[in-house]
Amino acid sequence: MPASTSAPPMPMTAAMLLLDLPAGIFCGIDLLSFTSSAQFCGIRDIPPGWHFIFTSETSSLSIRDGFWFHIPEKSNSSPPLIVRRWDTSLGLLQSCPDTESYKDQAHELWEKNLFPYRQSAAQEKAHGTEDWAGLTQHITPRLLSYLTKSEEWRITSASSAKEDRDEIPGLNDEEVGEEKELGSLGIDLKRTWRDGAVGRERTEGALDSSWALSDVLERWQTKFSEADQGLDQGDAVLGQMEACFLMILTVANYSCLEEWKRCVGLVLTCKRAVRQSEDWFAAFLTLLKKQLERCEDVEGGLFDMSDEGGGQLQKWLKSFKMTLGQVYGEDEGFKVRKGLEDLEEFLKSKYGWELGDEFVRTGLLELEDGEQVYAEMNEMEGEDERGEYAPVVVDLDNA
Repeated sequence: MPASTSAPPMPMTAAMLLLDLPAGIFCGIDLLSFTSSAQFCGIRDIPPGWHFIFTSETSSLSIRDGFWFHIPEKSNSSPPLIVRRWDTSLGLLQSCPDTESYKDQAHELWEKNLFPYRQSAAQEKAHGTEDWAGLTQHITPRLLSYLTKSEEWRITSASSAKEDRDEIPGLNDEEVGEEKELGSLGIDLKRTWRDGAVGRERTEGALDSSWALSDVLERWQTKFSEADQGLDQGDAVLGQMEACFLMILTVANYSCLEEWKRCVGLVLTCKRAVRQSEDWFAAFLTLLKKQLERCEDVEGGLFDMSDEGGGQLQKWLKSFKMTLGQVYGEDEGFKVRKGLEDLEEFLKSKYGWELGDEFVRTGLLELEDGEQVYAEMNEMEGEDERGEYAPVVVDLDNA
């Protein structure tokens, strides 16, 4: 009897098997996107860490559906195999039970039908897959369960937090359908003081969001029972920033964009907390820079960094830079100062943003014909907090 000439099975790594997926479906995993072919049946060689895969029946900005999953660093058992099957009636991927029964099928498809997560170092650099790990450092299972309100950590373009549901442009109630609400952190930038605060305390809370930031972090910890306290709850604000930004990037979720803005605005309007938590604010600035480096990948103009669209972020950053000069001495706050310097250098080179407080509100303006006229820039008034424009705390007479 002749010896078998069949090749031994390929050694399995972490993989996702996508069954019955038609050709022409727009797919994406992390920062890579592509259109499925008739031969495509999944992805292999998926590295450890957090990942997000999504699909849409068209590559245009139609409703996209996706879910998060996690590949552990080390496992004593065989590499994980995640199996999803395309549901033609719903136009999305559904989970399959008993993944062990699909391992033989995965071996058969491994070489020709499962595409490697990293096809080449050049492609990885071009598509930014090497950036993905740095954009998911603060994500935890608890945070994804809270954000998606789903055991499968599922989210779509139409998923929305309650406070944003009525403001999704271009979607009516029928298109939104029965989408579950997203979990927001309850940040209200118009109310950054505690209930019952009056007078000086309320005024200081309006000028400094430190109390509101600590309240968000404390409320996050108290959401879990005592039995959960030993688990990694993660950092609510940084984790929410990461998850929401990536949902803007992949499925163009408008509500996640609004939540991301709330997180960023909350942090950049803090003062007292900056001195108390230098390492945390430095980590925030590092994350913000990484995200802004990818913002041009967002489709549909949701993330606008022009003077008009990015004006609020620019004002927050200018105010934050002034805050650093107020709360730190010349030889203090090195980590957070360095973080802001790196961010400022990027924004200046990429968008021409100037975060310094050296600007002129009034003066002579020379016209094309040589005539000089006196001009005043009213739009800069909100950024000038020096001299007569400096905020003050006033004690009111209760009588």
